[in-house]
Amino acid sequence: MSHVPHELAEEFPESKDKIHSLTQSDAHFAKLAEEYHSVNREIHRIETNVTPADEGYEKQLRRQRLALKDQISAYLS
Repeated sequence: MSHVPHELAEEFPESKDKIHSLTQSDAHFAKLAEEYHSVNREIHRIETNVTPADEGYEKQLRRQRLALKDQISAYLS
């Protein structure tokens, strides 16, 4: 399996345990984390040319990933 950049544990290494705990205990956080992972995987597939996509769509996904990351970061603070 190839390495997927921008995983939550890599983005927030100091909060790895908290991320795991919140994913198990908080439905809203779990939904945010799953959506982040889904968008992140789609971006990775586009970057590696597994899934073709136009540049505009890729930029939209990157903005969506950043917005989710911001929400997760606020949740972790």
